[in-house]
Parts: sequence; C-alpha cells; structure tokens
Amino acid sequence: MPIAKHIENRSVETEISKSYLDYAMSVIVGRALPDARDGLKPVHRRILYAMRELGNDWNKPYKKSARVVGDVIGKYHPHGDVAVYDSLVRMAQDFSMSLRLVDGQGNFGSVDGDSPAAMRYTEVRLQRVANTLLEDLDRDTVNFQPNYDETLQEPSVLPAGFPNLLVNGSEGIAVGMATKIPPHNLGEVINACLALIEHPDLDSDDLFSYIPGPDFPTRAIILGQQGFRQACRTGNGRITLRARTEIETDKKGKTTIAVTELPYQVNKARLIEGIAELVKERKIEGISDIRDESDKSGIRIAIELRKEAIPEVVLNNLYKHTALQTNFSINMVALVDGAPRTITLREALEIFLRFREDVVIRRTRFLLKKAEARAHILEGLMVALDNLDEMISLIRQAESPAAARDALCAREWSGAAVGEMLIRAGRKAAGAVYRLSVEQAQAILDLRLHRLTGLERDKIQGDFTTTLAEIADLERLLADRTVLLAKIAEELRAIQSQYAEPRRSEIVLDADDDFVAEDLIPDDPVIVTLSHAGYIKALSANEFRTQSRGGRGKLAASVKDGDFLEYIFTTTKHGVLLFFTDQGRVFARRGYQIPEGSRTARGRAIPNLLPLDAQEKVATVYATRADADTQGSLLMVTRQGTAKRIAPDQFTRIRSTGTRAINLREGDSLLAVLATQGEGEILLFTEAGRAIRFAETEVREMGKTAAGVRTIRLQSEQDRVTAAIALEHAEQKVLVVTSDGMGKVTTAEEFRRTARGGQGVIAARKPIAGAALINGEGEDILLLSSQGIVTRIPANSIRETSRTARGVRLMRLDAGDQILAVERVPNTEEGEDH
Repeated sequence: MPIAKHIENRSVETEISKSYLDYAMSVIVGRALPDARDGLKPVHRRILYAMRELGNDWNKPYKKSARVVGDVIGKYHPHGDVAVYDSLVRMAQDFSMSLRLVDGQGNFGSVDGDSPAAMRYTEVRLQRVANTLLEDLDRDTVNFQPNYDETLQEPSVLPAGFPNLLVNGSEGIAVGMATKIPPHNLGEVINACLALIEHPDLDSDDLFSYIPGPDFPTRAIILGQQGFRQACRTGNGRITLRARTEIETDKKGKTTIAVTELPYQVNKARLIEGIAELVKERKIEGISDIRDESDKSGIRIAIELRKEAIPEVVLNNLYKHTALQTNFSINMVALVDGAPRTITLREALEIFLRFREDVVIRRTRFLLKKAEARAHILEGLMVALDNLDEMISLIRQAESPAAARDALCAREWSGAAVGEMLIRAGRKAAGAVYRLSVEQAQAILDLRLHRLTGLERDKIQGDFTTTLAEIADLERLLADRTVLLAKIAEELRAIQSQYAEPRRSEIVLDADDDFVAEDLIPDDPVIVTLSHAGYIKALSANEFRTQSRGGRGKLAASVKDGDFLEYIFTTTKHGVLLFFTDQGRVFARRGYQIPEGSRTARGRAIPNLLPLDAQEKVATVYATRADADTQGSLLMVTRQGTAKRIAPDQFTRIRSTGTRAINLREGDSLLAVLATQGEGEILLFTEAGRAIRFAETEVREMGKTAAGVRTIRLQSEQDRVTAAIALEHAEQKVLVVTSDGMGKVTTAEEFRRTARGGQGVIAARKPIAGAALINGEGEDILLLSSQGIVTRIPANSIRETSRTARGVRLMRLDAGDQILAVERVPNTEEGEDH
C-alpha cells in the first residue's frame, strides 16, 4: 500500500535560504569556531575527552594515535579521520601550540611543512597541563549533551582552569566569518586575570601592562604594539612579525646573515626556496649561498653574502620580499552563549572568569552535597557508637536485615555526644533524642566489627569533625563572592607557578608596524664619490683623517686611465640623495643604497644603480633627509648660468624611473642644487675667475618643467659656472680654490652685490676650480684632483685674505694634474699627519 506523506508547499528560494542558514550555523557552531569559555573547537574538545575516557593520561603509557582517532570518530565526532588526526597532531606540535595539550611520540611534522607519520605509527597521551582543562569534569561542573547517535554523553564545554582561548589561540574559517586569535603567554594572561579579579573596573588600556602582546611558540620579534592595542580594544588588528637575525663576520671577512627564529606559521623550507628564487631572478642581490643548518638545538638558516654586498641592505630586502617579515591579522571571533561574536581582550578575560565562577560554584555545590551525605552517615555512626549495646541486641533479635533496618529507624536513640560535636562545629543539633534515617540505619548494619575498636571509634569521630569543617568552608564559599573569587585566584596562581614560562617573542616597543628599510641601519656619516665615467661608491667619513696643510693626501679611488673623480659630497646612510642628470631628470636613492667600498675601490657603475638612458649622465647630487623641513626653496644652477627656484615638496615622491626636474636649453647642463630660505643671497663663481653676488629673490619660484632665468653673463662660450653658494649674510667666509691648488678665504661682502645678469667682479687671476662656504671651527676641506687624489685639511688652517690676494698653497699637484672639486666635511677626528 502507498505510504501517506505530508507534503508542504515551499518556494525554492525559501528552502535554499533556510537549508543554507542551517548548514552555516552547523559549521560555525559545530566545527569552525572555538568556544570563548574553554577556547576549544568541538573536535579538540572531543579528542581530549576521548583520551581522558581511555585513561590516556600524562603518567600512563602512550597509546596509538589510530586508537584515539577511532574512539573520537566512533563515539563523538562522525567526520573524516584525516581531519581528526590533523587536529590531534596540531595539539602535539611545539611550533603550533603555545602550551601543548597532547604529548606525542613519533614524527608529528616540522616547521619545514613535513607531514606527520601515519596515525598507525605515532603514539599519544595527554600532557599534564591538559588535566587543568579536564579537571573536575566528573563533579557536575559543566553540562553534558548526547553524542551524535544519543548513545553516550559528552561535555558541551570543558571546565578549563586557565584562559585557553588566549593562551593557545585559535584559527578557523566558517561560513561568512573567520577567526584568527594569536597565542599569548600563560603567565601574562593569568596576571591579567588576577588583576581583573582584584580591580574589575580595569579597561583594555590598563590590561596592556599585563599582556603587552601575543607570545608565539616560534619566538621571533613583534614590531610595535599599535596593532595589538587596536585588536584588544576592537577585536580586530594587525601585528608585524620579524625573524630574529644576526649578521656574522668570520676571520676571513666573509659575512653571513644567520636566521635563528622564524615568524609564526612560516614554512622554513618554502622560505628558503623563495629566497633562492628571488636571488635567481635578481630581485635580491648580494647573496652567494643559502644553507639550512637547523638541528635539534634549534633553527639556523645561513645566508652567505658576496664581498661587495651591504648586509643591512640585503637583510632589509629579505624582510621586504620574503616571509622573514610577515603580518598577522587578528580577528577575535568566538562562540559566546552559542552564537559567534567578535570580542575584545577584556571581554575574553571576563567571559573566562564568569565561566570559572560558574564552574567553581557547581563544583562546590557538588562537593557540599557529597560532604553533607557523608556527614549524615557519620552522624548515624556516632549515634550507633553511643548506643552500641542496645543496637546489637535489637539487630540480633531481628528476623532479617530489612527488619533490623526498620527496627533501627523506628526507635529513638540517645545522641548527646553527637549534639555536642555539632554545636562545637557551629551547626544546629537535633536535640538529645535522634531518629535514624534509612541510609544511616543501613550504614550501621554495614558496619564491620573492627570499626568498634577504640582507634576506629576515634577515627569516625575525627572524620565527622573534618567533614563538618569541610561543609562549613564550602558553605562560606557559596555565601561570599569575595571568598569565591579568592578561590579562583588561588587556583590560577597554582597553574601559573606550575606551567608558566618566560615570554618567547620579543616586543620592540619603538618599532613601527610598517616596515621602514633603514630600521636596522645606523645613520652614520658617509662620503660619496662619483667619477667622470660614472662609478659611484660610499666610504665612511673616517676613511680620510686630518692632514697638515700642504700634505700629499690619500687616494680616494682607483680610476681607469682617462677617468677621474668628478664629484664628492657628504651625507648619511639615512639621507636621501637626489641624483640630477644632464638631461634634466632627477632620481632618489637612500645613503645605504649606495654600494660601499674601500678607498682604493673603483665603485659601481651608476647605470647599475639608476635606470639612466644610453647617453644620460648624472650631473649633480643633492643630499637631504626624508624628515627634512620642506620649507624654503631649492635653487638649481646650470653651467651656463641659468637658475630657478623650486619648492622642495616637488621632489618628495619621485618615481623609480625618475621625474623631470628642469628644462635645459641646448648645450646647457646642471651644476648645483642649493637649499635656501628664500631671503638670502647667491654667490656664483665662473671658471674665468669671475664672481657675482645677487639677492635670491631675484630668481622667482617656478615649476619642475620651467627653464629658469639668467644669473651671470659668461666671458666666453668656453666659460662656465664652477661653483654656487647660498649665503645667509655678507659676513660669511668663502674659500676660493684655483685649479693649480692655491686657495684663499675671504668674506662674501668682498664680492660687491649687484643685480643678477651682470658679468660680476674678479675673484681670481687663475681658473677657479671650486668654492665652499666656511662656517667656522670643526670642519675640514676635501680637495679632489683629476688624478683621483684627495687631500683633507682643517678649514681654520687657511688664513683669511682679501678678494684680490693670490692665496696659499693647499695641495701639491703632479704635472698635468689639477683641482677638480672642493667639498666641505665635518671634522670627525682629531690629530694631524695621520
């Protein structure tokens, strides 16, 4: 016969919507998100409970992982064995869990991403700390629920003696939401709990002093606290993790970057492969070899560098392009009262503490009920001891045990001694006459004869007194919340003292969350040289030590035949170098990006540093700082005497391919870029020995594509401007150096101020190679010759003369050599003739 069915009309849209919502909630609640109380997902909770039921404790022998997985699947979690085993493995990995809950024996994977051995080969048992999550489970502390087929009961949550949600963190993807909670240090989290118990009005900002940040099992370095603070306040934030590295140099001068700690969840083997690929594609330069030297003692990745490589630059590139520096996005989503919710740090602690209150109250009630039941039996035994002869006689006369029990319950018995003990314990006595309950009568009948000896009688009295005191303590704990909270704090301290470990992850408080390349590079002064053929290098300013006036000097660089040093200037490793080219473009590089070399090294070809066109050449370089004040102007001066002023903020963001700085007339090139305040004076010198001084305001501010205005009328087509100086006042001293090595210091007012566009006044009777402003004590002058010889002399050793004087010998030159450039540098060393 056909079976009658109830058919309900429902639209497809409604049915799909309802079914998908049911599925989504099932995934959210039943699989993907942790409970805010014990910090566990259902699969982890069921694994721990199944191991407890198997007797797979920390002090018992290991059991095969396959047996545990089988019990979990068969009894509580009817899903795939791979998913269950993966969850079991994660709880045993010291690089995944801040506080491991499972003790594994065998291959449980590695930070290289190696898979664990099959479950039939590995063995597990509970870690001792897992007992603090399972403890008191049999004391009615939490609710139990039927398993999937309703044949067994399983806990809906574990009693959890510590805030496991924060200590071990959690990660999962549900339907339409996800959670990613980082692990924290157990000791710090418990300190925050204790502080919140004592001061319930603490806010998230106050809790930072107890929990300064996450604490990852793989250690590494956390940059800054801003992202963590935001996550604590809102439940969402981002923190930056950086590997711990050391720059090592052996006796042969070989430099190695050693990586000893990795950011959380970084695959070491994949990281090494990624670095090798970047080196192969030349996205990172300076690395000669990569070795994995990790062993049982810990992680060690050795990255060997080439001889010319700058370790800090290579390291910063590794941070930028590889997983040596990663971001961890915090999303604190957990189940609260069965529903998903984004919680803050304070809320996570409050939820745990409220849960612990409930657990301790339920445990106390359970123990109180048990103690009262025992006290009731002991009270009956005490009555029996007071009326022993009569009871024995009554029992002997009874026809059966049931009749004896009824007879004991029917009579009234003397209980003066019991009453005194109850009164001493602060409890109400029933009076001088007692009537026994059925339970008490049965206990008397079950009493063995040896309990009637004197020692056993004293033991029963002692047990009764102890039980009454225990009942009083339990009742006081239930009646006074202060006592209850003190009990919770005491248990937290006990867990802390037994399992807390020092913090693993270092927090760099002054660091920015956003990586800045120069974070690890000291802002030391450097001297940058650029040859006529386009070879550039950086040297420490201390490479050139102070010499007496007239000395031979030191070799600044080795140059090829036909090449010579053309520019020398000072900056710092954090300084921004603006490279202005002869075609009117500008490029930006940092001081640490300039390859370092020895005094005799030639340097690196400038096309390897800047993307120059085939016929393009760097004409001048201007050194500034990224944090420099953008007020004032930049005055650009060309060889043909054209100048224009431009606002510095025009060059704050320069494309890697360069940007237009000035439009040059045919045959002209750029000489200098001066930083001015807009109200000073400009002093220009020409190769023909002329000088012109005019007000800066005569050159108006223009855009990047402007060509500028004329500043001086040159003496001939071969004449050119060789030096440009920005003056603050006319009393400033100026050093003028001629091409034959002679020099003189004079005040700027010696050069009569005129309007721009004139031919100026005579500054020297010989070709002027360059000029520099002399500010006073504590500075030296670097003289650079066309043969690559540099001399460093104290500026105050050059005597002051008039504009028309010949000057003094500053540098002895070989035949055919001449002074090419003049540069003022800080005096960084003391002494002479070094």
